[in-house]
Amino acid sequence: MTVKSMTGYGKGVYESDTLKLVVELKSVNHRFLDLSIKIPKQLNFAEDGIRRTLKEGIGRGHVEVYVNVEDKRAEKGVLTFDGDLAKQYLDAADALRALGAEGELTVADLIKMNNIVSFTPSEADEDELSAAAEAALGDAIAALDKMRVTEGENLAKDMLAKLDEMQVVVDRVAELAPDTLKQHADKVRERVAEYLKDVSIDEGKFLNEMAFYADKVAVDEELTRLNSHIPHFRAILTKGGAVGKQLDFVVQEMNRESNTIGSKCNDIRVAECVVSLKCTIEKLREQIQNLE
Repeated sequence: MTVKSMTGYGKGVYESDTLKLVVELKSVNHRFLDLSIKIPKQLNFAEDGIRRTLKEGIGRGHVEVYVNVEDKRAEKGVLTFDGDLAKQYLDAADALRALGAEGELTVADLIKMNNIVSFTPSEADEDELSAAAEAALGDAIAALDKMRVTEGENLAKDMLAKLDEMQVVVDRVAELAPDTLKQHADKVRERVAEYLKDVSIDEGKFLNEMAFYADKVAVDEELTRLNSHIPHFRAILTKGGAVGKQLDFVVQEMNRESNTIGSKCNDIRVAECVVSLKCTIEKLREQIQNLE
């Protein structure tokens, strides 16, 4: 099973001797499945079925649905002419001219008059329309799904590469953490010796202070959790399916641990690592927002 992006486009076409129906789908990321359906009036009866099919075929995202119907029948309806009404208009025109009005009432003028010439479109076969919509919609969903899968696979590859980068940085922090404590102890010892001059340092108290400091700035737990979050993220991603919400939670936890490490350590090298971690985590978070 693969992960899917929520961004994509799909098109489906049904065409017969009497009908051409085109369905276009455009999707972007969204927290839930949000459908915006635009269909011609003659398909209003099928809207519920179209909505059900979309819900069955698409998991999440804002999806815009456009349906266009072209009637290819030779006889698209009946044109009717009301001769009696036309004669009344002509008689009225003659009466107006007798009163001094000028101008002629032409055929073009009569056609524009209400109810003289009217067109009644013949109703399309609902069974054919429904079958056409189902076929075209199925093809559109398949095309959309294919694009979303391709985009999702590209996102997954990039995120896996970013996880590898994160692991390198986490390992670097684990390497630097003990040295950070030693550097701090050396600096404190130098400053105490500078201020006290010839007075000897109470090693017992000094070691107690260093132990207290070590406990305060220790990042072992944070590193342990990061070292569990990274493979957990990778496992969810490679499992596939609708993983966006799960990964979003894991990224929040990664960010929390990185912030804690940054607040505990005042070593410039660790701080640079934390900045790198947070940048990578933010990129992951942005990519996850587009996963189904």
